[in-house]
Amino acid sequence: MANKLEKLKEMTTVVADTGDFNSIKKYQPTDATTNPSLIFKAATEQMEYQSLVEEAIHYGQSQAQDFESQKSHIIDKLMVNFGSEILKIVPRRVSTEVDARLSFDIQGSIDKAHKLISLYEKAGIDRKRILIKLASTWEGIKAAEQLEKEGIHCNMTLLFCMPQAVCAAEAGATLISPFVGRILDWYKKSENKESYPPTEDPGVLSVTEIFNYYKKFGYNTEIMGASFRNVDEIIELAGCDLLTIAPKYLEELQNAEGDLVQKLHAEKAKETDIKKISYDEKAFRFALNDNPMGIEKLAEGIRKFTADLIKLEKFIHEKIQKG
Repeated sequence: MANKLEKLKEMTTVVADTGDFNSIKKYQPTDATTNPSLIFKAATEQMEYQSLVEEAIHYGQSQAQDFESQKSHIIDKLMVNFGSEILKIVPRRVSTEVDARLSFDIQGSIDKAHKLISLYEKAGIDRKRILIKLASTWEGIKAAEQLEKEGIHCNMTLLFCMPQAVCAAEAGATLISPFVGRILDWYKKSENKESYPPTEDPGVLSVTEIFNYYKKFGYNTEIMGASFRNVDEIIELAGCDLLTIAPKYLEELQNAEGDLVQKLHAEKAKETDIKKISYDEKAFRFALNDNPMGIEKLAEGIRKFTADLIKLEKFIHEKIQKG
């Protein structure tokens, strides 16, 4: 009998949410996604990746004299080094994140995306295999709109609510990554609940709503559920375009046998009674700020991604000082 991971792959594209190459090889996902937290964990805990770190440091040092000037070059190259290695394993795409400190800077985000794509192309990798990850702020969405026109595909991350999802689709973003588990975290704390039944999980309900909206109105933007807290959330979203899953849940699914029912269906979504929504900048900002969960988790996510990036910079600086 096929395990649940194999069955899930029949109805959803499975993405590995890790920077660990061994995990990617083990579970054979179609795509992979990384962020500064995952890269920091891989770079600091596993010696086998030190050559990628060293190569990035040498590159950065060739671009500037002092560390303050070097560090953005080093981080960019490190992200691309990991992404390039991952692309030797997965058949399709890898997501690479733009510095979270650029979340409110349209031109800065565009420039950073150009730099990352340039480094990938110098490594012989087609830009079609790269997804540039941008925070789902108004500025991030506008940056994605311009980049998509240039043939640079974007993955809108830190997405928690419908206003973000609608504007990302209208901008023509290739993919969105709604954070299922972080939505659940907020509601558990806000409503003082220890858990929810899988069918009532607020993160699952949010992604289901977005899925139905996109399929109802024929958007090409793909939906990739992310940031899971348990396997039940993943099972409830079977049929979503993509799901990015941490190794521990991939293992749990691989070790589980039994039926897996497809919960999300594009054809059924087209039959739903949903009204189309549109936002200009003022309406988007008001709607986002009117959603306590959405605005709080977006701000928290930007802070956390930034903190992890700073930790990665500190690790590299210490490594340089040690020689």
